[in-house]
Amino acid sequence: MERRTPLDPVDALVFDRDGGARFDPEVIKRLTADDATAVIAVHRGRTTGSDGRIDLWSPSHLGERLDEVATLVYLGVVGGRPTLAAVLDEEAAARLEPEARAWFGMREALGLHATEYSLFVTAVAVGNWHESNTFCPRCGAATTIEHAGWMRRCTGCGREIFPRTDPAVIVRVLDDDGRILLGSNALWENNRYSLFAGFVEAGESFEEAAIREVREEAGVTIAGPRYLGSQPWPLPQSIMIGMEARAADPTTARADGTEILDVRWFTREEIQAEGDDVLLPGSGSIARTILEDWYGGPLDQPPPQRGPGA
Repeated sequence: MERRTPLDPVDALVFDRDGGARFDPEVIKRLTADDATAVIAVHRGRTTGSDGRIDLWSPSHLGERLDEVATLVYLGVVGGRPTLAAVLDEEAAARLEPEARAWFGMREALGLHATEYSLFVTAVAVGNWHESNTFCPRCGAATTIEHAGWMRRCTGCGREIFPRTDPAVIVRVLDDDGRILLGSNALWENNRYSLFAGFVEAGESFEEAAIREVREEAGVTIAGPRYLGSQPWPLPQSIMIGMEARAADPTTARADGTEILDVRWFTREEIQAEGDDVLLPGSGSIARTILEDWYGGPLDQPPPQRGPGA
């Protein structure tokens, strides 16, 4: 299987979310009774696996009382196999796999194959949503699960609550000479640099959010922001929207001094010459993919020859 590339979507024929089946009130009961069903176990944003693959369990392996120790969600048909997410409580997770190192989270999942990564982030995202919505945000009454795990209904006011996703933009800023602007976040090592990113605020378009974030963090006004691609990032319920834009005046670049402590313009040759002295986004992240797309290939190899401004 191909390794996932954040800018390329997963084939819907390989991971069919099968939304229509969610309205069948018996679908979860039927699938848990069939050992041909695959189950991905999730606990606090983590799952089990080894050697770059996630574990897919049979319902019987997880126990006859699966529905009593887990929140179950029908994810769809993956590679022709009906697949559930089982969001486990503390006791059930420890019983399934007591070794903490056998559980891995989002950052380790970046190395998964495309379909497995999509399956993992879907299970984690909906699991995080369930854990945060056991009570109604309007009236405070308890909620119950419907639609095969894709809706919760308030037992008080009847409100229907669905999973939500918070969009965040991540921006590749270039100048007319083809240089890229990177920033060092206050929470990172002082030699780690990446693209500029932030959440989309209420009432903003993606383009407006990109303009605001870059101006706030780096002091640069950008023009012509355009969409590049996206990557689900369920920490706890986000999606990263990749964009590119040109700096109107590269000389205005200044770190905000609070969130971003340093900003630097880099040529491709400077990126390569810095080597380990400059730490860059990790493999598998959309930041790395967007950066390597600009660079023209893997960052550990010499950059390809390009014309001015490319």
